Amino acid sequence: MNKIYLGIKFALSYFTILPIRFDAEDDLSHPRVLKSMLLSLPFVGALLSGLSIALFMGVESLGWLGALIAAVAYMVLYGFIHTEAVIDVADALYAAHSGKDPYVIIKDPTVGAMGVLYGVSFTLLKIAALSSLLMHHLFLPFVVIAVISRLGLLILIRTYDFRSSFVSQLHANLRLFPLVLVIGLFGALGFYLLSWNVFLLFVVGVLTAFLLSSLAKKGLGFINGDVLGMSLEGSELILILTVLLVWY
Repeated sequence: MNKIYLGIKFALSYFTILPIRFDAEDDLSHPRVLKSMLLSLPFVGALLSGLSIALFMGVESLGWLGALIAAVAYMVLYGFIHTEAVIDVADALYAAHSGKDPYVIIKDPTVGAMGVLYGVSFTLLKIAALSSLLMHHLFLPFVVIAVISRLGLLILIRTYDFRSSFVSQLHANLRLFPLVLVIGLFGALGFYLLSWNVFLLFVVGVLTAFLLSSLAKKGLGFINGDVLGMSLEGSELILILTVLLVWY
């Protein structure tokens, strides 16, 4: 039970900026801890979207400004970790086109001009899309999107081989049955909240994640954690646009 608890704490510490403390003797590399961490990821999405919605409800009187604050808060809560991946992947893809080693570029802590342009453009689009979602009071779809995008991330981790020791370790510890169980659990909950529309969103989210990761793999020659983060961000944006087109 302690390993499950540690895994949940690990997921919160790794994928959010929430203050989480560990003891010196905590073994975060234990297989059961890593498994718990991975399967907790959809819950992290639900938590972050819920906090963003709660913030919006508190500042809703500010209109669009309140929606912008809540949208930015959602991205701040996960530390822009996935948004940073958009920048790194864009830089690496352009480096590959010019004959440079994309893996060296993607691991370089500095940021190139193309990465900045793509990162800023994507951030503006996502904040605008999230703000529109909040302004139209599409709260339940927001939570479902945050969950589905992270389920898509788990499916990618289970599917691919990675040029990353940490993600490869996650891949080795993510078994098919627990993943299917978690997908079924959230699918049933999503169906209760959004009826058959949840299956449309799930298909769109997973297909988008696979398309983006496949294109990145083709351009880079490998998949690592940055490609996963970029795929999550891209699928969330497409899912938000899908909801806005279908629901509003």
